Amino acid sequence: MARKTWYRIDNVAKVFLASANERDTRSFRISCTLKEEVDPDLLNEALKMAALDRPQYQVTILRGYFWHYMESTDDIPVATEECDRPCPMLIDYKTFGKLHYRVTYFNNRINLDFSHVIADGNGAIDFLNVIINRYLVLKYPDSFPDAPMFSGASEADRAQDSFKHFHQKRKNFKRLLTQKKAYAIRGAKHPYNQTQFLEIHMPVKDVLAQSKELNVSLTSYMCSLLMMSIYKDMPAFKRKMPVAISLPVNLRNYYPSQTSRNFFNSINVSRIFKAEDTLEEVALQFNADLKEQLDPEVVAERMDNFEKLETHWFIRCVPLVLKNPVVNFVTRRNSKRVTATYSNLGKLSLPEGVSDYIQSYAAFCSTSTLFIVCSTYKDDLVLGISSAYRNTQILKDFIKNFTDNEIPVTVYSNDIID
Repeated sequence: MARKTWYRIDNVAKVFLASANERDTRSFRISCTLKEEVDPDLLNEALKMAALDRPQYQVTILRGYFWHYMESTDDIPVATEECDRPCPMLIDYKTFGKLHYRVTYFNNRINLDFSHVIADGNGAIDFLNVIINRYLVLKYPDSFPDAPMFSGASEADRAQDSFKHFHQKRKNFKRLLTQKKAYAIRGAKHPYNQTQFLEIHMPVKDVLAQSKELNVSLTSYMCSLLMMSIYKDMPAFKRKMPVAISLPVNLRNYYPSQTSRNFFNSINVSRIFKAEDTLEEVALQFNADLKEQLDPEVVAERMDNFEKLETHWFIRCVPLVLKNPVVNFVTRRNSKRVTATYSNLGKLSLPEGVSDYIQSYAAFCSTSTLFIVCSTYKDDLVLGISSAYRNTQILKDFIKNFTDNEIPVTVYSNDIID
């Protein structure tokens, strides 16, 4: 048996570990749809090869006295036919040595469910692409004679805790404490901790044309439509509260990091609506607020202040059994400053040749409220929507914005047990 390797848990992972539950499992899914049906045997062979390429994911989470930590495990990943919900619970302390990701397939689709403790979307996409490339090399050796694509990063770079590596000491905490309580979407949630998952496909060019017409980014356009759909559903006595959208920010765009682990933080953009607000006004203001929040100095200050909390001597000395309830409490309090979450994975691209076998990508994230993940591949824009609410009026209004502008929309949904 190979010698065990252990890794420290990053700060974001500590929050996920303390706050994961049966509804919000703190997991996410990246899916790739091929242009042909998946061969299970070849997929399993490709998965085992990919596991050797990405050893930092072959770990199990263990409890320490002061913090959790990750240790390498000999558990062999096995791809199985899909039979569970997307984004399942992948943190199980009762099962020692198990992996915290899962690969499933159904017809021509390959799913990678990941615990957010061990990676973010950037790392998961890289790992899924390694699996797919290995699979294609095995199935079409004459067409793919070369080894799978890699990011060019070393194993040490991919396993780096970039939060700690790029942290600089600061004294100012003001930016972390200025957010106000936001409107919380009202209504009953699905029973049995279920989540509604919607996969929406639209032509990229058509949606971009709408955002360009307003002179805003795609993210600002999407979030403005979402905010207005939420405002439309708000009770009158709640309309003085801000609608706040949380947006994860990929810190690799600001630091020279090649880590495959978590390296992001989140920003909030909010607005207190007026009855006369138009989409153009909302979108332009959102775009301006977003640019301000994405200023490199503001991003760096936010990351440094968040990382500084861990280095405080008192926090370091408190046992884990006391830390987890406190972290969970703070996380729940902070969640009251968010109405919904929107994550943009950006444009996904593959080398020419490999992309000829890929039809589309999609992504989802677990949630106890409303979470939208946007990604684009070639001419296909995909929204992966996760909703804990039985009331679908907000989503109907949100999607209607596209159909009203004659944008072709294709919607897929999972089944919910009432």
